[in-house]
Parts: sequence; structure tokens; C-alpha cells
Amino acid sequence: MMFRKKRGRANVTSLVERVSRFAVVTRNEDCQSKPVMEALIQGLAPLPAEARQSITFDRGTQFSAWKHLKAGIGAEAWFCDPHAPYQKGTVENTNNRLRKYLPRSTEPTALTNRYLRSICHRLYSTPRKCLGYRTPAEVFESKLMEIQNRLE
Repeated sequence: MMFRKKRGRANVTSLVERVSRFAVVTRNEDCQSKPVMEALIQGLAPLPAEARQSITFDRGTQFSAWKHLKAGIGAEAWFCDPHAPYQKGTVENTNNRLRKYLPRSTEPTALTNRYLRSICHRLYSTPRKCLGYRTPAEVFESKLMEIQNRLE
């Protein structure tokens, strides 16, 4: 998510798990690719490996260091086709939800990871029609439990 240019180079990256709509949002000091990948690695590392097998990015230059992500947490990187926003509809929907808390006029350098986690908590504790009125947290947890049961 980008903010007004007068706010500087800091921005926010959002990742959304497609099945459960579970979101991870991190602040980046710079929109260069390597710092963005470092923030993603840091944000996704606490999740089990089964929950971070692949990530689909748009064609932005901030994702050009995708190989760094593979080395850091073992996640495969995929890219949407050019001019195909329908291939990332879940992320776009989540970004629209995030704009309620992070309008374009937000000062991104003032955002703390604690505040971003509180926004994520609100997002994944809100029931969704597309999930049968379950919350993203409930669906994500049940999927993790299925994976764990298969591994045992």
C-alpha cells in the first residue's frame, strides 16, 4: 500500500492467505525490494512452513528480490500476469478494508508494527460471508490443524 509521495518512501505491505483471508501487514521504511523481502521474511517466519509455501506478487519492482524470500523462509514466488488485477482480488479487497484504518493521508513512518497487528486482529476476527460467516482466524486455525493431523 502506497501513501502520498510527500510522506516519503515508507509504505505498507499486505499479504493475505487466499483460503482463510488471514492477513499479515508490515511496515517498510523503503519501497526497495530487499528491505521489503526482509520485512516479509520477518513477518512470515513465525508461521509454520506449511502456511507459507508460496506467495503471489503483482509486477511491482518492490518484489524483484523474490529469490531472497525463497532463501529466507523457503516460500516459492509467483507473479500475476501484467494488467490482470483479477488475479489478486483477495489482496485488493483486503487493501480496501485496510484503507478504513490507513487512509492515503496516513503518515507511514508513524505506524508501529503493534498498531498494524491490532488492525490485522480486527480483520481476522471479523466474520466473512465468503467463509460461511466464520472468521479468518477460525478458518486459518482449522486449516493448520488439518495439516498437523496429516503430518502425525
